[in-house]
Amino acid sequence: MRTTYYDDDDILVLHLSDKPIVREVSQDWNTHVSYAADGTAVEVVLLDAMASGALPVEVAHGRAA
Repeated sequence: MRTTYYDDDDILVLHLSDKPIVREVSQDWNTHVSYAADGTAVEVVLLDAMASGALPVEVAHGRAA
């Protein structure tokens, strides 16, 4: 997984897979999910990411048991 943030437009893109996108669905006005042919999520796009509270992301570090 990788993320890309476009600060000029306040858009956060979560890249979950490199599979080709065949379908995109809007969950609401600022959340869009793209899917591969097998139904797995490929990408999530959040518009107004910082304004809606998706950023800054808090990173918590821990150790596996």
